[in-house]
Amino acid sequence: MDTQEARRAAQLRRAAAAALIGTAIEFYDFFIYGTAAALVFGGVFFPELGTVGALLAAFSVYAVAFLARPLGAVVFGHFGDRLGRRATLVVSLLLMGVSTALVGVLPGYGAWGWWAPLALVLLRVCQGVGLGGEWGGAALLIAENAPAGRRGRYGAFLQLGPTSGFALANGVFLVLQLTLDERAFHSWGWRVPFLASLALVAVGLFVRLQIEESPLFRAEEVRARPPVLEVLRWHWRTVLVGCGVITVGYALFYLTTTYALAYATTGLGVPSTVVLSMLLAGSVGMAGTVWVSARRSDRWGRRRTLQVGTGLAVFWSLLLFPLLETVSRPLMFLALAGAMVVLGCLLGPMAAYLPELFPTRVRYTGAALTYNLGGVVGGATTPLIATRLTDAYGTAEPVGWYLAALGLVSLLCLRLLPETSGTDLAVAGVDGGRRRAPVLGADPAA
Repeated sequence: MDTQEARRAAQLRRAAAAALIGTAIEFYDFFIYGTAAALVFGGVFFPELGTVGALLAAFSVYAVAFLARPLGAVVFGHFGDRLGRRATLVVSLLLMGVSTALVGVLPGYGAWGWWAPLALVLLRVCQGVGLGGEWGGAALLIAENAPAGRRGRYGAFLQLGPTSGFALANGVFLVLQLTLDERAFHSWGWRVPFLASLALVAVGLFVRLQIEESPLFRAEEVRARPPVLEVLRWHWRTVLVGCGVITVGYALFYLTTTYALAYATTGLGVPSTVVLSMLLAGSVGMAGTVWVSARRSDRWGRRRTLQVGTGLAVFWSLLLFPLLETVSRPLMFLALAGAMVVLGCLLGPMAAYLPELFPTRVRYTGAALTYNLGGVVGGATTPLIATRLTDAYGTAEPVGWYLAALGLVSLLCLRLLPETSGTDLAVAGVDGGRRRAPVLGADPAA
């Protein structure tokens, strides 16, 4: 291996490590809110709304961050496509970390009245903006450094970030609930995971400051002005269809990890430690299928791999809540762990697939906007709809039918997108990188 090849290999390893560690930290920050919303935020910030009203209010604030994520995609995508990927990723990590830590010192309703939930909304918006710029930049950091035939394999490191962040968030809450009594946990224990974010962010910053700028970005001579207008003019079909593809993954994840946690503890009377333990064990299975599906997508193709994962999601949607409502520990574990395993099949290829759909000049904005608009449809609204459906019908079974319908929409959207594995990123999004690949729009640079 010559000096130049060795340097490229070292840069790719650093990019993969920076994506994995930074994304794990950002998603840890994002997920601890979901866990806290399911367990304590109703009583801390909305005590006067009753059990269902407080849960809906906590999930509504949870949804606010998803609505802010497309804004983050546009803002960070603008600077990422104009100035570079590296600097924007450092800023997004700082914004997320500081916002999360401030939630940990925020007084509750008893001390500040309605100012407390209003401040929580503001900090949640900042979290959403920060995360909106995170995933797209980290995906590009790997995709634009990896060889075309192994882009899925290296993208798996990025997709292990959300899995690791989820496992860390659940693990911290589980330890706190096992070591603290209920009064201490509701009084101050829930704040510990938020304050711990500062230490994690310091580690992430150290890693990200060691990476170099993407070589494809450096080679791009013409910068989009502004990128979001170019994306909306020339690539809006790809954004909308891509959003539809990823919607079922978001919905499955947040129904399993956030809504199911709240429903099992408040509706079915299952101890939260039991459900958290099941989810934590399930995250191991999810990590495994993320790794397998990402690598398989280099051989089978991105679209075919995602079609298999989405089909499994439709099937498991109909089993998830009937199994959960048996309140049998083995069947509950099967329901949650099975959903996590299926989810890994959906997440694995995404870090390679979305960047391959857009040209370099607008790749940050296009991939980030697609990913985060899917979060609005699948992540923001799903827990709210699920809460309403369960309250109206007295069972969560209709939630599974709703999730299956989203899966069918995602399958339809997959048929409208081209296969992209092996694409040359220097021409991706212009002609798909392959003559045989259909395209959904044209590019002004073509």
